[in-house]
Amino acid sequence: MYSLVNIVIPVYNEAQSITEVFREAGEKLHMPFRIFIVYDSEEDTTLPVVGEWQKRHPAQNIHLLKNLFGQGALNAIRTGFDAVEEGAILVMMADLSDDLSAADEMFAKINEGCDIVCGSRYMKGGKQLGGPFLKKCLSRLAGVSLYYLIALPTHDATNSFKMYTKKVLNDITIESRGGFELGIELVVKAFVQGYKVAEVPSVWRDRVAGKSRFKLWRWLPHYLTWYWYGIKNGILRKNSCPK
Repeated sequence: MYSLVNIVIPVYNEAQSITEVFREAGEKLHMPFRIFIVYDSEEDTTLPVVGEWQKRHPAQNIHLLKNLFGQGALNAIRTGFDAVEEGAILVMMADLSDDLSAADEMFAKINEGCDIVCGSRYMKGGKQLGGPFLKKCLSRLAGVSLYYLIALPTHDATNSFKMYTKKVLNDITIESRGGFELGIELVVKAFVQGYKVAEVPSVWRDRVAGKSRFKLWRWLPHYLTWYWYGIKNGILRKNSCPK
């Protein structure tokens, strides 16, 4: 049984939204937690805001981490993974797009024996509000097709809002080099290797402040790499299972 969740949040000039993330964590999470804010440079506008919050709310367990692997969200998330020695790890964004109301149920499933729990916009009860139309369509197509074609136990493989055990992260070699395709890489590899994957409905809202770092056309080939990995290896896994 895990007693707390470690929340990894990559940031890039999120001064306008980060304190609201901290407030929502305090209001919506009903388990002990600590937060790792991972930044690229000392000039990031998020840092003084976090520092001021730490002074005013010393009881809230917030840590600042410098990105160890090079700039970008992917490397920031990897830095957060490395910083956590054990337990459950939740990846979320700093732009208020991820609704922390789903985290309690995700944590419960981790404690029931799941290795990865996906926040799912595309299962019953999930929603995606706003965002670019093409990105939304491609994401839904990828998630739903993997669910039906290889029986991946989530409708939303591409969502970054996922909770992991440290064990599954230790056992999977991360090969992603682009950006947020890390989420689909980890979930399809875990599924192919026989780890237990689950999903809970979640709501995603387009950011209301700051600028998105998502680069669809630059990262799309990386997403497709792991999509086809999932199709190929998932079908082999499905066909090798005893009838």
